[in-house]
Amino acid sequence: MLNNIGLPGLLLIAVVVLVLFGKGKVSALMGEVGKGITAFKKGVKDGTEEIEKASATSARDVTPESEKDKA
Repeated sequence: MLNNIGLPGLLLIAVVVLVLFGKGKVSALMGEVGKGITAFKKGVKDGTEEIEKASATSARDVTPESEKDKA
């Protein structure tokens, strides 16, 4: 159903939304959407760093002490 919208349809929807809600409401809404996207990206980055840190600690040297001196 949404495959056929195209550019003219999107422009029409944008104009209708702007008329119904006004410039101030749409601007505030887009600001909130931007903050949400930024928070989501930060959360994904933090999660990725946490996973990498956990895998780095689990990849520690497990060579027995008696074998380390033979090198």
